[in-house]
Amino acid sequence: REERRERGEEREREMGEELGEVEKEVLEAQAVADEQGNNVRALKAAVKKGEKTKEELNEAIALLKKLKLELDGKRKRFDELVGGGSASSVNKEAFRRAVGNALERRMFITQSFSIYGGTAGLFDYGPPGCAVKSNIQDFWKRHFILEENMLEIEGPAVTPAPVLKASGHVERFTDLMVKDAGNGECHRADHLLEDVLKKMLANPLDGGKRKEIENVLARLDELGAQELGAQLKKYEVKAPDTNNEISDPFPFNLMFATSIGPRGDVQGYLRPETAQGIFVNFPQLLYYNGNKLPFAAAQLGQSFRNEISPQQGILRVREFTQGEIEHFVDPEHKDHPKFSRVADLEMLVFSREKQVSDVKRPVTMKLGDAVKSGIMDNETIAYFIGRVYTFMVAIGINPERMRFRQHLEHEMAHYAEDCWDCEVESSYGWIECVGIADRSAYDLKQHAAATNKEMGAWITFDKPKFVEELVVEPISKVLGKAFRKDAKTVVSALKTMTEENALKMKAELEKSGEANLKAFCDGGDFVIKKDMVKIERETKKVSGKFITPGVIEPSFGIGRILYCMFEHTYYVRESAEGEKEDDKKVVFKFTPLVAPTKCTVFPLLQKEEFNVVCRDVCNSLVDSGLSTIIDVTGTSIGRRYARTDELGVPFAVTVDHDTLEDNTVTLRERDTCSQVRIPISDLCATLKNLSSMKTKWEEVQAQYPSQGGSASVAKE
Repeated sequence: REERRERGEEREREMGEELGEVEKEVLEAQAVADEQGNNVRALKAAVKKGEKTKEELNEAIALLKKLKLELDGKRKRFDELVGGGSASSVNKEAFRRAVGNALERRMFITQSFSIYGGTAGLFDYGPPGCAVKSNIQDFWKRHFILEENMLEIEGPAVTPAPVLKASGHVERFTDLMVKDAGNGECHRADHLLEDVLKKMLANPLDGGKRKEIENVLARLDELGAQELGAQLKKYEVKAPDTNNEISDPFPFNLMFATSIGPRGDVQGYLRPETAQGIFVNFPQLLYYNGNKLPFAAAQLGQSFRNEISPQQGILRVREFTQGEIEHFVDPEHKDHPKFSRVADLEMLVFSREKQVSDVKRPVTMKLGDAVKSGIMDNETIAYFIGRVYTFMVAIGINPERMRFRQHLEHEMAHYAEDCWDCEVESSYGWIECVGIADRSAYDLKQHAAATNKEMGAWITFDKPKFVEELVVEPISKVLGKAFRKDAKTVVSALKTMTEENALKMKAELEKSGEANLKAFCDGGDFVIKKDMVKIERETKKVSGKFITPGVIEPSFGIGRILYCMFEHTYYVRESAEGEKEDDKKVVFKFTPLVAPTKCTVFPLLQKEEFNVVCRDVCNSLVDSGLSTIIDVTGTSIGRRYARTDELGVPFAVTVDHDTLEDNTVTLRERDTCSQVRIPISDLCATLKNLSSMKTKWEEVQAQYPSQGGSASVAKE
């Protein structure tokens, strides 16, 4: 593995060196071609004046053509190395349009309120889109909630303002925005800069300019308003479409504000994430779980973000389905009992170190090695990365186009200990689909402080321990006489002091005989005398301790995962020999797990005796829990196959003349177009096993005789 990794890094270095050389050659060839172009223009003027001959001009033009051909060859190699360039961009846009057209044509996804002109960032899922999305969500619940024994909750989307103020969303849930100085149009600042820099990288650049731009892109997510504004000015970024000047970046809060109740005096927000609904229920969830750690809770539901400039279809929308898991764990023990199950999984890992290196490419690595080397902070976060990986592959994401990118130091929230994004490559670039973060105990502590409620857990040691503790013991009798109705407040403040502040108060009491409470905690302006509190270190035998659990959080954007899966499963089946070029057929090669319909049933011909059998077969498949559609239209069997292939249906059953004789049907598999002859009595069980992916198509082919198709099917 080390040798493979070293060879991969060596190849990356060689590619980087070649890119530098080719880039230099392109710039030199461009300069030579430009100079020759100037010569040709000068010769044309000289020929008109009779100072030069046409033969000299023709020779110069021939040389210019030769130089341009050489330049085109070098530019083509440059485009291959950078994986971009104008040709690549055009191909990506054409592919994106083709996928989008197929999704819209078959009503997987459609613009919301389209008859009213639509609203940016809002989309509807049609019948097949709903089915695919529902299947992904069902598998998400099975893969995580069921298999990991998680506790599922469902909370409201409307959230009171104090909850989101405590979590930090009211103050800090922002993106940086700029405005078009001409028309006031709003744009997300980092996206404008990213678009400009990527276009620059698609062309040859002088000296260290490429490396400089790549470094800015690598750090884009951690740029603050001031630094981002400086970069926008440096690269002369203008407003798209109008080319007007833009304002300096400023923060825009992404939450939708609302009011709760008829008087409108209770402020609320549509939740920007589902996580807070889990955190505020932590005490009840802990009790439900028998007061034992670790445990995980999950919620799948709608979240809302008022995106500045929603683009890229369902990748960036204002209402979306989010699945979040909060795994509560002892902060000092983040090993995982099932880590060995994923330790040998290999995947593309894009560590912090690689992102800031010259190469800037991920490496293939086993999770076990990532934890041992310290690249991943602990077993629990690595375990969930492994579970995310297996989930994504199972629903149809290409593992070679998926990577796990570690957040840079300044990109992480101040309280986070480690953060990784599962990014999937699409025609839009690398898209963050899942975030896996070690959030420490931040959220629980914030809600505890805001509500004065206990948000911790008691953990019992395997064996009792003798520990030295700083004990703060308020003398209630003395405090009661001194402060009367305020005594409870003072006692509570003394008990919740940090150890550092308690030791400072002890020193002050020993020095002066008294201390002001507000100097050491938020307990108010009360003078504490030496006889009112006892602060001593004591050795105690303890059987456990009270902790605020840490949290490992995988957070899933279901719509983003869904779109990337659409792109990864889309392809066009080439025309067969003798067919017209426009007979190419669109196919979505959905895994049977997520396919909107598992099977279609066709009669070979429009005959009532065939239709009767088709209806019986369809009913039996539906009764066994398989989503099935029946197509008895008069179109050819080949066209019906093509129509369902475009919907991603993995299997098709055809009833024909032989069915009436021996009760067998033809079963066809979508991607290979191969067919077997199978008894109707075996059909339900076989399709159930195929749909749940317990059985592979190759096993079915080995069990049942092959079936030759009709002329149209064979041609397809």
